[in-house]
Amino acid sequence: MNFYPDAPKPFRRVITRDLVVLALLVLLVWMGVKSYQAVDRLSALGEGVEQAGTSVNDGFDAAASTVGGLPVVGDRLSDALTSAGQTTGGNVADIGRQGQQDVETLAREVGVAVFAFPTLIVLLVYLPGRIRLMRDLAASKRVFIGLDDPDRRRLIAMWAAMNLPLDQLLDHTADPFGDLLAGRHDALVCAALEDCGLLDLVA
Repeated sequence: MNFYPDAPKPFRRVITRDLVVLALLVLLVWMGVKSYQAVDRLSALGEGVEQAGTSVNDGFDAAASTVGGLPVVGDRLSDALTSAGQTTGGNVADIGRQGQQDVETLAREVGVAVFAFPTLIVLLVYLPGRIRLMRDLAASKRVFIGLDDPDRRRLIAMWAAMNLPLDQLLDHTADPFGDLLAGRHDALVCAALEDCGLLDLVA
């Protein structure tokens, strides 16, 4: 499989497009990471709620320990305070932990979405043409053989004169059709090979 043309001009065009697409993919990765980090910062809110709930729970536990030694009502009062701490502060801490988990999940989903969907679109647009180019390069190498045969060179020159854009032909010769009529095939064969991404194989 041929990934790049051999001829300099097509090579520069193809590798430039590849580098642009690669840079775009790197940019999308960066955007996905930054989106994840931006959303993940919201987990600090849940962390603050968890810490506040834990502090309330710890305060009730400390009070329960303090009154636990009182005669007659100490144990019952200690149990009541412990239960109140779990009901209030414990629940708040649980909500904070759940909030952190939810934010982290959302951050991952946002980061993946920001990267994955645009990347999929870029690849769907770019890859079919890129794969087609590689197939065309392989096919051209199978077709453009035997260039030392005058008849094959004449046919290739005819194909170039009839199929390539005039400005492309004029890059190689000032009179493409005159060259064809006069049997001067080198420039036209060069144009055909360059168009197909092959090296200038003309002797």
